[in-house]
Amino acid sequence: MLDAGEPTPDPVAADPVDSPGPPAATLPLHVRSAGETLLGLLHLPPGPGPHPVVVLLHGFPGNERNFDLAQALRRAGYATAVFHYRGSWGVGGTYAWCHVLEDSACVVAALREPGTVAEHRLAPERIAVVGHSVGGFAALMTAAADSQVCAVASVAGFDLGSVGARCRTDPAARAAFVTAFEGELLPLRGTSGEALMSELESSGVEWSLARLAPRLTDRPVLLVGAGRDDVAPVQIHHEPVVAAYRMYAIPRLEHRVFMTDHSLSDHRVALARAVIDFLDRSVV
Repeated sequence: MLDAGEPTPDPVAADPVDSPGPPAATLPLHVRSAGETLLGLLHLPPGPGPHPVVVLLHGFPGNERNFDLAQALRRAGYATAVFHYRGSWGVGGTYAWCHVLEDSACVVAALREPGTVAEHRLAPERIAVVGHSVGGFAALMTAAADSQVCAVASVAGFDLGSVGARCRTDPAARAAFVTAFEGELLPLRGTSGEALMSELESSGVEWSLARLAPRLTDRPVLLVGAGRDDVAPVQIHHEPVVAAYRMYAIPRLEHRVFMTDHSLSDHRVALARAVIDFLDRSVV
């Protein structure tokens, strides 16, 4: 235990000191969604709690699950949930963009259930959502639909609404995205590049991240872009969203661009520090 006035260890670089109460734990997380069981992990920090909660959403198809960020968040005192969506990585059901949204909402709701809150010493009024790539899209959509989410961060967010709008009028771009989606299907089931594209095209403006601004004016929002991102280029997926949110005057909007690739491969420490700093000021 730290003496009074002793500095708290840096959660990005150091393990937590001994604290009273239960130790840190990594537990299986099972959440029912549309009749299927989502599989994940709940990273619990040490201590009696109640712990603020971060739901960490991975992208498409889920090769990068951001466990380094989950561990850093746990060391910073956040209970952090990471899971797979339906139809991915052995989870039953079929994969679809709408299922990503539905499953994200189900996990947030499950972490507010009284039994789960009591068992894991959680603070249900302090749940934030953080997502990467398509997970960033899902994080913003989830927060916009759920006013009880207290803060939201999108990292290298992939704006499915913007892609759908472009592909409805650009056959060459459409074909390129179908091919790109097809190349990522190995860990997924029940879908195809064409099915994913058709779902995008049919979503219309409902999946535009820019149009979410009116529903996020009462929450802290962090948008992180990657300057060398060739999957979600900042000119298409980041800057227009920032501009829309600034125009709508979201009062607690923060945004930044790291000069790195889509996975933030050489900025993982900087990413962890940015997210933790944002949450420490936002999840109160």
